[in-house]
Amino acid sequence: MARDNLTLQIHLIQDELLIMGSMVEEATLQAVLSLKNRDINAARQIYSNDRLINEKRYSIESAILILIATQQPLAHDLRLLAAMLEISSELERMGDYAKGICKVVFNLKDIEIPIPIHDFEAMADKAVNMFHRALAAFVSEDSDIAKSIPAEDDEVDKLFLKAQAFIFRTMLEKPAIIDHSNLLLWVAHNLERLADRVTNICERTYFVSTGEFLELETEPKDIQGN
Repeated sequence: MARDNLTLQIHLIQDELLIMGSMVEEATLQAVLSLKNRDINAARQIYSNDRLINEKRYSIESAILILIATQQPLAHDLRLLAAMLEISSELERMGDYAKGICKVVFNLKDIEIPIPIHDFEAMADKAVNMFHRALAAFVSEDSDIAKSIPAEDDEVDKLFLKAQAFIFRTMLEKPAIIDHSNLLLWVAHNLERLADRVTNICERTYFVSTGEFLELETEPKDIQGN
């Protein structure tokens, strides 16, 4: 009976993790859309809703810590709970990237500036797609899918470099808007970092499934991030 209760509680936390993931996906796509439309009101709403993502993280963490303290899970269950603790933190940070894009919308306001919006949209779509599948792989504990997803980060990196080159060209052609163009580099940076964090989720999936840790980063990057 105790085992059945633990399993049920773990499944409930997984459901909450998926809800949090959906919130991050929506925030990311809507943040890029608000930049495309220069919609400050939409950006303000997304920015405000970030607190809901943060609250979801703390709720998940609290539930996990209570389970660990009261149920004393072992082996696979303990790995799973520890992984969900890590992933909730990853999701919260991803939400911060969407919030950061909204800050750029606030600062740009209605200033006329060339924006590589198609590259940003492609980065967001690809990163969110990777992220969605990574969470699904985590729930199903599919280590094979988890191993395959990080390689797709190369597509996001190529889009990052393309957007970065566009922004640098704009800076050279229009020195008067260098400061505002620099803000766009943060948009590219945030989307690139979101895709990077998908790799961390995939590594946790592999760990839960196999009990082994595997570094899934395909190769060192020249792109700096936090």
